[in-house]
Amino acid sequence: MAFHPIDLDSFPRREHYLSFIGNNQCSYSMTVNVDITALGAQKLYPAMIWLLTRTVNEIPEFRMALVDGVLGVCDDMHPAYTVFNKESKTFSGIWTEFDPNYSAFLAAYERDSALYSATVSYAPKPNTPPNSFNVSMMPWATFTAVNLNLYNGGTALLPIFTMGKAFFADGRRLLPLAIQAHHAVCDGYHIGRFLAALQGNIDGFEG
Repeated sequence: MAFHPIDLDSFPRREHYLSFIGNNQCSYSMTVNVDITALGAQKLYPAMIWLLTRTVNEIPEFRMALVDGVLGVCDDMHPAYTVFNKESKTFSGIWTEFDPNYSAFLAAYERDSALYSATVSYAPKPNTPPNSFNVSMMPWATFTAVNLNLYNGGTALLPIFTMGKAFFADGRRLLPLAIQAHHAVCDGYHIGRFLAALQGNIDGFEG
């Protein structure tokens, strides 16, 4: 992982960062309905994991993290996501290396999913990269909001994505997507940029 420290003295968001990582620690959630009509009959979960990762890698604010107390930007990110054990009704958190070629990523995802979805271990796949972000899906319910409560000292800067059950409205297929962000590095403007880029990537998706 290439990690590039940020010089706080020249960082345009210096005051905002110091405020929201310090006395005014603040994370927030936003839930939107994403238009996934263009995905057609694609396998939804792996396609969305790939699309989210591609979009995260396009926007630096979604790749900012603290490493040994130093704020910086990761060159690229990999998805850490959940798989469901249908027998035990438990989930496991695993990861798959991102590949800009969707077919290659899908093949790796399917290998990992097949290998680990029958376990009851919480984190069965070792060596989760430090430059990874979390994705999960609750395909049993369509929701209008999700809020995660993290008790970690307020230093988890990387985004967290939660997807729900897709539904149809006005002839379009929509997917609830909750985004958890840290205000120290990500404002509403950056969420807006992310969502616009994500929609563009979905509309132009070629699986």
